[in-house]
Amino acid sequence: MNKLIEFKKERDLGAIITDTFTFIRENWKDYFLTVFKIIGPVLLVGAAILVFAMVSYSGAIKGILTLDQSAPDPSGAFDSIFGMFGWLFLMFIVFGIVYTLLSEVSLYYVKSYIENDGVANFEEVKEQTYANIWKFVGLGILSILMMIAGYILCVLPIVYISVVLSLAMPIMVFESKSIGETISHSFTLIKGEWWNTFGVVLVIGILVSMLGFVFSIPSLIYQLISMGVSISNEDPTAILGILEDPIYLILNLIAYFGKFLFYSVTLIASAFIYFDLNEQKHFTGTFEKIENLGNSSNL
Repeated sequence: MNKLIEFKKERDLGAIITDTFTFIRENWKDYFLTVFKIIGPVLLVGAAILVFAMVSYSGAIKGILTLDQSAPDPSGAFDSIFGMFGWLFLMFIVFGIVYTLLSEVSLYYVKSYIENDGVANFEEVKEQTYANIWKFVGLGILSILMMIAGYILCVLPIVYISVVLSLAMPIMVFESKSIGETISHSFTLIKGEWWNTFGVVLVIGILVSMLGFVFSIPSLIYQLISMGVSISNEDPTAILGILEDPIYLILNLIAYFGKFLFYSVTLIASAFIYFDLNEQKHFTGTFEKIENLGNSSNL
């Protein structure tokens, strides 16, 4: 039986990273099975749209490169361009849904794990995920608008806001707050601890990016080889043929699923960060231990 990992306590950067990977290592089978049972169909739709978007992009660029204005009907190229943007927009929507659901499943899995002494309940996770999806969508939209506002002001505010909002989803899950209360509490919880939180988020982000990049290496190598073969071809559109190459598409799908899996690391880490800050500010875990000791002594 796996050792129960205690979430409600203070941790330094090293402990947060170590315990994040320990949690995933010890619960990976049940965790990822839960993830794919709940969001597998949407994930597969996202993969299919990614393939169609790449093929559409290839067709649109080929249409632009071969466009002959004297041709009787050059509108085919423009139709391809509009089709490409249509697929990209659809991909943006579906990917947003995928990552919203992944965020919910990951954090509600942790919540169930805590409440059931190390054994997450699938039905609980599924029910809470579906019941709160619109709250998470609303939170995501508001977060994007806040970051856009921060970008318009200057670069620094968007960095500050993005770190603050990294706590929003854990707060919504573990404290069951509304969207407005969640945003407000994010600023309150991080007060005085922004730099420490930024350091943890930055290091974890770099680690996850590096690990996720490993899955992209095969497609990059294949792309370089294909470009080397195509560059000698006199046809300027030959190099775009890789976007329709079945092998290249499969390698990109592998990268897609790999990056998706490693995004889970960021989400689990955000739960540890939340509990670390919450313990520093409110001593929730400490009070629970004292209460449990009191109850045990009265038995």
